[in-house]
Amino acid sequence: MEELYERIIKIPDCYFGFVMGIIAYAKKDPNHIRMLMDYLSSSESLTTSDVLEFIVSQQDFYKYIVN
Repeated sequence: MEELYERIIKIPDCYFGFVMGIIAYAKKDPNHIRMLMDYLSSSESLTTSDVLEFIVSQQDFYKYIVN
């Protein structure tokens, strides 16, 4: 989780709510951490919008926001 945190705070337009939302989503399922790390490694120029778009496109996203 620490490595994920270090990666997301380096995104240029990062903000507190974004960081907390990503960490909360990652904590819901251990597979989320690996998936997010893989995605973050895919490009050096990702924005917070790119990351959020990736997360909301995941099949299980809506399952976790309701609970």
